[in-house]
Amino acid sequence: MRAWQVRDVMTTDVAAVREGTAYREIVDVLTGWRVTAAPVVDGARRVLGVVSEADLLHKVELLGQPHERRVFVGRRHREAQVKAGATLAADLMSAPAVTVGPDASCVEAARLMTQRHVKRLPVVDDLGRLVGIVTRGDLLRVHLRPDGDIRADVVGEVLRRTLGVRDDVVDVTVHDGVVTLTGQLERRSTVRLALRLSAQVSGVVEVVDALGWAVDDIPLSGLRVGGGTPAGVA
Repeated sequence: MRAWQVRDVMTTDVAAVREGTAYREIVDVLTGWRVTAAPVVDGARRVLGVVSEADLLHKVELLGQPHERRVFVGRRHREAQVKAGATLAADLMSAPAVTVGPDASCVEAARLMTQRHVKRLPVVDDLGRLVGIVTRGDLLRVHLRPDGDIRADVVGEVLRRTLGVRDDVVDVTVHDGVVTLTGQLERRSTVRLALRLSAQVSGVVEVVDALGWAVDDIPLSGLRVGGGTPAGVA
């Protein structure tokens, strides 16, 4: 079982611009490609930053307005004023870019987007060269996996291959990404593993626990996982 990686969902045909790309050309690239941002790269395709619609809009918002004399000016306001007067990608871009590698899991990429408050991540190789881009929408595609494919992974990879459970021991149903496990396993620890590993299968939205166990091999201090019950217990 392999969790979906960034390489599985990223776009490889990327609209990128160079450091010396002019403002109007950047606008043409974004509108022509129907994207909201583009990586800025050097001659070796190494990612230097990202220029977005938000960076470009400072010119629309602030250019031509008189500069207000303030005793205290915030960093964001100063940056906005600089970008309002900028004409090249090198001065308009947000840098350094928040990037991710193609081998990172989709979970790691989603967590990085949330932590850094970005909507997209340029995907770079070991030398920092642009190989793709991944967006929030791309990461959501993992939940478009057919229920049949999800069930095949839970049965074949989690239960059969990893835990050594026979196919007739646990009934697995999947509906809209919700996996329900029903049956009886020998050990409570195996139930816990089955639930945890099933939840890690790409495309799983939720795991419903309808499993029981014959032997409770988890110490009393262990936390109970799911709603399974011992054999013979109502």
